[in-house]
Amino acid sequence: TISPDESHHVIDGQPAYKAQFQKVLKFHEPGLAPVYDTSGAYHINSTGQPAYMERYIRSFGFYQGRAAVQSKDGWFHITANGRPLYGDRYSWCGNFQDGLCTVRHNDGLYSHINLYGATIYPEKYKYAGDYHDGSAVVQRNDGLHTHIDEAGQMLHSKWFKDADVYHKGYAR
Repeated sequence: TISPDESHHVIDGQPAYKAQFQKVLKFHEPGLAPVYDTSGAYHINSTGQPAYMERYIRSFGFYQGRAAVQSKDGWFHITANGRPLYGDRYSWCGNFQDGLCTVRHNDGLYSHINLYGATIYPEKYKYAGDYHDGSAVVQRNDGLHTHIDEAGQMLHSKWFKDADVYHKGYAR
């Protein structure tokens, strides 16, 4: 778990390693945790050692083997060895869920990428939410929302003032 001052991880109330950081986040599969210190943001292993040499502005937990990071060039995803998953840089990116991830392009519009960093459909939206059980909510420029499938195709022909992802076959 994370220590009360968020400077390290603890096991049974005792420090898990000797190092101290300005901030730590939770460990995620493959056994790495995002940390921040005077050298920048990166990931450590369970002994408190850096998982790679690169440093970023911000780093986040691994989801489906990929972690979002922010560098001076923008946001992107890395693999456990610290290498970029793809060459594109975004103004923001989220966490992978169901093999897909929301990204905000430099023009402020959103879309989704797959586990390899490829855009899965050509459209860009005012907003694109996380995928859950095979669908996501997107919002077009006029503010209306709909649901799309994992290929970016509309699930129905309806547009709503607001919409949530499907849960147990229903969406608000």
